[in-house]
Amino acid sequence: MRIAVTGSIATDHLMTFPGRFADQLVEGQLHTVSLSFLVDALDVRRGGVGPNICYGMGLLGLRPVLVGAAGADFDEYRAWLDRHGVDTASVRISEVLHTARFVCTTDTDHNQIASFYTGAMSEARNIELLPVAERLGGLDLVLIGADDPEAMLRHTEECRSRSIPFAADPSQQLARLEGDDIRVLVDQATYLFTNEYESALIESKTGWSGEEILARVGTRVTTLGARGVRVERRGEKPIEVGTPEEEAKVDPTGVGDAFRAGFLAGLSWELPLERAAQLGCMLATLVIETLGTQEYELRRGHFMDRFTKAYGEDAAADIRAHLS
Repeated sequence: MRIAVTGSIATDHLMTFPGRFADQLVEGQLHTVSLSFLVDALDVRRGGVGPNICYGMGLLGLRPVLVGAAGADFDEYRAWLDRHGVDTASVRISEVLHTARFVCTTDTDHNQIASFYTGAMSEARNIELLPVAERLGGLDLVLIGADDPEAMLRHTEECRSRSIPFAADPSQQLARLEGDDIRVLVDQATYLFTNEYESALIESKTGWSGEEILARVGTRVTTLGARGVRVERRGEKPIEVGTPEEEAKVDPTGVGDAFRAGFLAGLSWELPLERAAQLGCMLATLVIETLGTQEYELRRGHFMDRFTKAYGEDAAADIRAHLS
């Protein structure tokens, strides 16, 4: 299955605050917030939703195609992704801008305050998908992740006009997008990925009910945090999958991206939706146990032992047949 993943390419600057953000907020003064947090640690990691998803798919033995824009400082990052099975030949390199940067501080409750510098990401709107499809001999699915909003709209319209199945995954950009644009991104998507809050935000901004959204997309996939994930299709009973037991809770950054990587791998292997969701939840668990979005490892024996414990031997047998 030829899958292209469009989305932001960035480096993550991750910091930890040894306290609670909530304790620093003064009632009645929230309209003039001016806070500075003394953090304990700084980790500079590879990130961006596009590479995060592709990295997970690469670990599972797939060859995903990364589509996005980066700066001239991308060479080392490109080499890393190439070594982990990602096709980076369709990444556009800006001549004037740096690769985007995500700066995030996490408190002891795992709440996060973050900023995002777009940099070269703004040039993603200049990328056309047709040359990508021609280079690969066609595309079976394009995941349209959080990126430059104009790029997201262009990729969606191109997929629709060229009859290329696409997965809508607007995530972080929902706060910025207006209802009309969200309708464009969601309508006719083969898959719609959101978390619970994003799901409610889409309904609020578009004015569409949950039933109306299900009538416009093939499959609606909603992650539920520690409760797992819900997969819905119109006229069918929802599928609910729980999460495996965590060995530690280190950093939630990139957990949703890892879920998508596992889910897409399951689709590529032509597994049922329940299995794809289980695979996504298992991969997401590895990420939350690790600092950094692409620092986790997939050791086959350990992975399968944990997957079997969480979902049973029958489920594990379906996964084991594909996991190299």
